[in-house]
Amino acid sequence: MTEITIDKACCKGCLICLNACPKGIFVKSKRRNKYGTTMPDLKDPEYCIACRMCERLCPDGAINVEKKPGREQDGKDMED
Repeated sequence: MTEITIDKACCKGCLICLNACPKGIFVKSKRRNKYGTTMPDLKDPEYCIACRMCERLCPDGAINVEKKPGREQDGKDMED
């Protein structure tokens, strides 16, 4: 399982993450941040493959991708 967090205080709404994600889990939301720009939102984060392209390409360092122990992407336990 992968946990993705977006620091809304740091994000300037460039939306580079939308193009960086190979699985397309980022979408443009209707919410605005303190800069008045549109924020990214997560759609289907369970499909994240933890490639961290969004984290690497974010110019503001506002995205954190963390792989959590537990269930694999296909729904099977890691011990199986």
